[in-house]
Parts: sequence; structure tokens; C-alpha cells
Amino acid sequence: MSVKDQHLDTLEDIRRMMKRSSRFISLSGLSGIAAGVWALIGSYLAFTWIGKYRNNLDNVRNNDLDLHQLQVDLLLLAIAILIVAVISALYFTWRKAGKDRLPLWDHTAKMLILNIAIPLVAGGLFILAMLQYDEWRFIAPASLIFYGLALVNGGKYTLSEIRYLGISEIVLGLVCTQFIHYGLYFWAIGFGILHIIYGFAMWRKYEGSRVAED
Repeated sequence: MSVKDQHLDTLEDIRRMMKRSSRFISLSGLSGIAAGVWALIGSYLAFTWIGKYRNNLDNVRNNDLDLHQLQVDLLLLAIAILIVAVISALYFTWRKAGKDRLPLWDHTAKMLILNIAIPLVAGGLFILAMLQYDEWRFIAPASLIFYGLALVNGGKYTLSEIRYLGISEIVLGLVCTQFIHYGLYFWAIGFGILHIIYGFAMWRKYEGSRVAED
């Protein structure tokens, strides 16, 4: 190996170390796929419950009470989907970090969580305020927009591709504001299909080739 090649290899090693120290690169594409699958399952259940409610409108005397129960069920379903998605993400991230022999919780991971949490918490409080005033029409677009902002905000501390997912979520949420009666469809696309596409692309780019080599 020539001296020039040795210098190039050294520079490449330095570049990799700097990238690892400044970016959290243990995110697994499987986390995105799992989150997308959970979101599609939740969307299917929500579609089913809403369909049953509409079919029973003529047969139920107290429609207001039935509607309130449906809203509570949908809210609890969303919380449950969020919990299992986070658990799945933590598991696949922990597994990838172990394979790469990288720390799971360091300064970069803390900054990533902080920058993602700020828009998410703000969005969550905003959505709770809408629920307080019984305004359900813009919950789907609001959740997509704030989630997209969270991904864009945290993108500088992890894989840069996550910013593209964030921008896609924001655009989808803005489009959804013009089709508010189809919010659940947009929700399924944004949190379900886009997550699966992104997760598969990231898995193929960063993990698939390594699996093939093994």
C-alpha cells in the first residue's frame, strides 16, 4: 500500500469517527418498518370502529354518548400504537447498536431525543387543546405536521435521510388540511406506508448489504 493510500485510509477513518461522534447512527430501518406496520394495524382498527359507529347511527338512541365512547376508544388506540411503536424502535435500535458496538445512550442520543421531543410535546399539547374544544377535524394533519417538524429538527443528529421523511410528513399534513374528511387515510399513509418505505430503504442501504455479507 502506498503512502498516499495510507493517508486516504487514515482520513476515511477520521471521517467515520467524526460522523459517529456527531450523529446517532444506530437507528435501524426495521424500526421504521415496525412503526409502519403498527400504524396500519391501528388504522384498520380505527376504520372498523368508525364503520360500526356509522352503521349503528339509526339504531342507537343516544348518539352523543356513543360518539364520545368512540372518540375515547380512538384516543386510547392512538396511545397504544405509539407505545408499541416506541418499544419496537428501542428494541431494534438497541440490537443495531450492539452489533455495531456503539453506545446506545450518549450525548448525541440525548440531543437527538431533546430536539425531537420539543416539536412532539408542543404538537401533543396543541392536539389536546383541540380535543378540549371538541375539534377533531384537524387532529390528523396536526399530528403529521408536528411529527414531520420533529424529524426535521432531529435530523441533524442522526441519519440525514430522516429529514426527507420529515419533510414528506409535513407536506402530507398540509395537503390533509384540504381534505379533512379523509384524515384517517392520510394518517395511515403518513405513519404507515411512508414509515415502511423509509424503513425498508434505510435497512437496505445500511443493514441489508451487511446481512448479505454475513
